[in-house]
Amino acid sequence: MKRGAVRFAAGIVSTCFLATICAQGQSSAVRSFRQAEISPDGSRVAWVQDSVSPNGDAGGISIYVQELKPESSKPRRISASDGNIDNEDNLAWSPDSRHIAFLSDAEDHNQSQLYVTDIEKGAARKLTSITGSLADPSWSPDGKTIAFLFTENAPQANPLNAMLPETGVIANTVYEQRLALVDVVSGNLRELSPPDMYVYEYDWSPDGKNFALIAAHGAGDANWYVAQLYTLGAESGQLKPVYKPNLQIAVPRWSPDGKSIAFIEGLMSDEGVIGGDIFVVAPTGGPALDVTPDIAASPSGLYWQTPNKILFGEDLDGQVGISTVELSSGAVSQLWEGAGGLRSSIFGATDISLAADGRSSAALRNSSDHAPEVWAGPVGEWKQVTHANQAARSDWGEMKSLHWASDGMRIQGWLMYPKGYDPGRHYPMVVVAHGGPAGEEHTVWPYRFFNTYELSAHGYFVFYPNPRGSFGQGEKFTQGNVKDFGYGDFRDIMAGVDEVIKSYPVDKNRVGITGWSYGGYMTMWAVTQTNRFRAAVAGAGIANWQSYYGENDIDEWMIPYFGGSVYDDPAVYAKSAPITFIKNVKTPTLVLVGERDGECPAAQSREFWHALKTLGVETELVIYPGEGHVFNQAEHQKDAMERLISWFDHYLK
Repeated sequence: MKRGAVRFAAGIVSTCFLATICAQGQSSAVRSFRQAEISPDGSRVAWVQDSVSPNGDAGGISIYVQELKPESSKPRRISASDGNIDNEDNLAWSPDSRHIAFLSDAEDHNQSQLYVTDIEKGAARKLTSITGSLADPSWSPDGKTIAFLFTENAPQANPLNAMLPETGVIANTVYEQRLALVDVVSGNLRELSPPDMYVYEYDWSPDGKNFALIAAHGAGDANWYVAQLYTLGAESGQLKPVYKPNLQIAVPRWSPDGKSIAFIEGLMSDEGVIGGDIFVVAPTGGPALDVTPDIAASPSGLYWQTPNKILFGEDLDGQVGISTVELSSGAVSQLWEGAGGLRSSIFGATDISLAADGRSSAALRNSSDHAPEVWAGPVGEWKQVTHANQAARSDWGEMKSLHWASDGMRIQGWLMYPKGYDPGRHYPMVVVAHGGPAGEEHTVWPYRFFNTYELSAHGYFVFYPNPRGSFGQGEKFTQGNVKDFGYGDFRDIMAGVDEVIKSYPVDKNRVGITGWSYGGYMTMWAVTQTNRFRAAVAGAGIANWQSYYGENDIDEWMIPYFGGSVYDDPAVYAKSAPITFIKNVKTPTLVLVGERDGECPAAQSREFWHALKTLGVETELVIYPGEGHVFNQAEHQKDAMERLISWFDHYLK
């Protein structure tokens, strides 16, 4: 449902790299960062950020490199041209820390190619001349070859964007993302993985002779949910199965001694939004060992520090952290914990970029109080490298972590205060149900798309619960909503609403609810289960799980949650469908959706709106032309937020 962009680990549902925060008539441009990578020797950090054209307008996407010592050093741009409207990203350091591989559309703005630049000399050299989508370059251990993911003639690179129109005879055309290799000296290119396999992620073996792959047959968007772990010979191209998971897997990482492959397995509703337990398996196959079976957190990114120790990023209790686990003892040690966002790419899960010494690192950090910047240094002792957003100021209230009891469990969430909070007043409140459902609300700097922080600037408390089914409390908690959508997770949310009303000056008669994707579903569900909400705004929701199964573009995600297809067990789908209980609705509900949303199709929103209209409930449906699951057009982003705020102002004020 809420999904990350293909080929990037995703935590934020946005393809907008210039974030514009608008509240109370004020706006400020915030520079956005895509990626931060420390060099293997720990001496430099490189990052990707949006650039600015000479007239001050938004330009392209640019790569910068900066020495970490002396601290007074200045960043240098790395580019394939002198232009400032090029898009250049997907950077990767060479093992000797002297070169960077990256993607650039400098030659053709409709097609990126792979380039290599010498850090000292600065000149960039083009390595490929191909047509299609390129991503995730990675150097071989000997520095002679660069691997990357390539989808030849790919018509679309991001499933969050608008789906292509379907007319005429609907063919099952599949564009496979394959692993390709290019020789750094000669530029000779070879597609290595089989043409009938879609490769999602990969990692070089330490001797450079093999790859660990997460791959599946068939179309990429849906079949990530059934992908398996393989090894692939770097010379022979021979593919060997290693492990067939029970759930979803991500982040394959080969151990330094070549004897093990680590990965994360868990219930994940969104490609790239990662959480689960850390497993280790032999490259030859056999049983996989869960090395974090009882952890009360959700590991999301990992690195091997030694053959016996793995460092990993984690979501935990609404916070983020960095920990290690020793394989021999199973001992987990936390190195750092904090609020906000910590990632190595804008789409990344909680993670960092780690140097060869296993200690020096770089990351993109942000919080609800501090806009994104690049930080670097020893793990947990980072120092700020960039100051692109030092003038940015938040225009929303303070956020506090809350805990409450529900069905014997300890649930966490975040409460944002109204801007200019006056303890002597009572305020309306809007509940925001997050997408996923496997995800977690953090205190991060907001992005332009569906920025509910704006409600704080308009005088609302805003409540962000992390009910069962979320990351951050361990895998058992994440699996707590299997075959139970809308029941236990909804009880958790309502128990949190009761706790807030009891403890804070919130007017119980002026509470609304909203959300996008699974949050849109939860909004639709909420108004069929209770009349406590005086207004609702459902974004890209799901009204009818039975019809949704045949309409969406990623149906494989539903099998682990419902226990089978809709054709095998239609009753379990109907049990959690808002349409089943539609005659209970009395709440005025605004419905928003993109015209060509392949993940939560517009037909679902129309079905819900049509029912409310027929039943005489106050409602309005807005279908945004040309948009997908995420809105990319600024005027549509702005319009959606203006409608949301106006709807709540009308019914809650």
